[in-house]
Amino acid sequence: MAYITLRDVHLAFGGPALLDGAHFNLERGERVCLIGRNGEGKSTLLKLIEGSLLPDTGEVSIQNGLTVSMLAQDVPMDSGKVADIVADGAGEAATVLKEYHEASDACVLGDMEACDRMGMLQHKLDQLDGWALENKVNTILGKMGLDPNADLADLSGGRKRRVLLARALLTQPDVLLLDEPTNHLDVESIEWLEKFLLDQNNLTLLFISHDRSFVDSIATRIVELDRGILRGYEGNYSRYLELKAQQMEAEEKQNALFDKKLAEEEAWIRQGIKARRTRNEGRVRALKDLREQSKARRSQQGKVTMAAQEANRSGKLVFEIEHLSVSYDHKPLIKDFSAIVLRGDRIGLVGDNGVGKTTLIKAILGEIEHGGSVKTGTQLEVAYFDQLRNALDLEKSVMANVSEGSDYVDVNGNRRHIYSYLQDFLFSPERARTPVKALSGGERNRILLAKLLLKPSNLIVMDEPTNDLDMVTLELLEELLSEYKGTLLLISHDRAFMDNVVTSTWVFDGKGNIDEYIGGYQDYLEQRPDQKVVDQKSDVKKAQAKAEAAAATAAPKKVKLSYKDQRELEQLPAEIEKLETEQTELSEKLADGSWFVSDANAATSASQRLAEIEELLLEKLERWDELENASKG
Repeated sequence: MAYITLRDVHLAFGGPALLDGAHFNLERGERVCLIGRNGEGKSTLLKLIEGSLLPDTGEVSIQNGLTVSMLAQDVPMDSGKVADIVADGAGEAATVLKEYHEASDACVLGDMEACDRMGMLQHKLDQLDGWALENKVNTILGKMGLDPNADLADLSGGRKRRVLLARALLTQPDVLLLDEPTNHLDVESIEWLEKFLLDQNNLTLLFISHDRSFVDSIATRIVELDRGILRGYEGNYSRYLELKAQQMEAEEKQNALFDKKLAEEEAWIRQGIKARRTRNEGRVRALKDLREQSKARRSQQGKVTMAAQEANRSGKLVFEIEHLSVSYDHKPLIKDFSAIVLRGDRIGLVGDNGVGKTTLIKAILGEIEHGGSVKTGTQLEVAYFDQLRNALDLEKSVMANVSEGSDYVDVNGNRRHIYSYLQDFLFSPERARTPVKALSGGERNRILLAKLLLKPSNLIVMDEPTNDLDMVTLELLEELLSEYKGTLLLISHDRAFMDNVVTSTWVFDGKGNIDEYIGGYQDYLEQRPDQKVVDQKSDVKKAQAKAEAAAATAAPKKVKLSYKDQRELEQLPAEIEKLETEQTELSEKLADGSWFVSDANAATSASQRLAEIEELLLEKLERWDELENASKG
């Protein structure tokens, strides 16, 4: 029996149905990636399975006794102790445990009511097995490298994601639902998350992601939500693309045949009265059905149309950076960085959150103070895609944000109405009048792209442009940037996007140093020093140092030899030499075997003596070594 089953599920919020007779099964041990265009209803589907939403009609069935946990898409901005936030995932037991600790603290300070309350809370904890909760919390935080006493507000977006994941996994769910788990994570955290999820035995996953590398690593099956229908594709994302292309081609042929038949029937019904006198009512009813099917048919959502407006070419030199340094709170964030950026370079910036990628961009553009110098080339026109989305006024409509009050925009010398231009970015006239605050993250990113691409430029700066964009839009943005004739500075944690766009990579080590590598992210991985080998060498050196220290500690203190032992040590070399001489002589006599013929008894005795000499030599050599070491201490 499937863990989770959807049967003929319908759900709509006033517009086209998000789920239109959807069917879906999730089997034990599967890792299913749910994909689809922005606004199709993917997050809504997860909420249906989680139980926070109910369908209009149809059935969402979850196997009896199954525990389902969900990691939400949004990263919280709240403050609070990490251990408490993770423990909250255990429900009532966490609340009682927190109250018990608070009562315990108050009791120590002399609050007798708190002391009395402790007894009641202790009884509750016994019933809820709450005492094991602290151990569970500390164990999972240890696995994820999180400080239980840290404040959530002080953590980076990636660390906050780890806290939320720890909370979701605390109850050891049978099914984990993840909504865009890689958003706001740096590359190292994404790779850590991949390994962590793959290491969880028997964990069943249903996740939403637009990170193609992550999907290819994790997913065992792709399920696409397209115009209210769920379709499954076995294999990874690359295999999905092949199967999807075949399906779209078949759909286009089927629609073409349908449209041809409808056109023929419409032509027949428009014929003159005499020509139609012999018509039958069945044919009229069939035409009526065809019209209804045509109205109900939901066409594929169009693709975003992108074109960058290129300004006059900049000078060949775009930036000459010499010994650039930036400090924050008296700590070096970027140390002594030098580089030359030439026209046409497409440079990707890679590193953990908080290492200074955005800071470097701002320093290069002259937005913040810095040490060193940055020489800027001539005729530079910059278009800046801002990570913090400061360019958008959330209270204004899409149209007002993009056109800044005008009904027309200039697109590569052509005057276009703003509604027509926004339809290139999949905003209908009705959606174009919607306030930005009511839109999804992916739609807001499309607004920024629409606004950015209206600005003539020969340098595009993009700070995390891929967050929340669906895969089709990502691929079109890749194509645009690959064909862009100007210069590109790109900060992104999407490894596939970087590989397909950039020509060189600046890698931040987190200690203020920046190294440059030719090519994209995979090229960097191949060129960098093998960290495992470095770590192994380091481990060997540590082990050797530890062994030497232990040996030094365990070594016996220097002890002076007794007179007898000292005399023995002095005589041993002569005794050993005498035995070796005798051994040589006897060996030579016994070598040809003639001695056994002339004097068998003497030869036999000599042979026995030779064996004795070998034993004596071994004993005296060992004794000599022992006394020699003792004398050296």
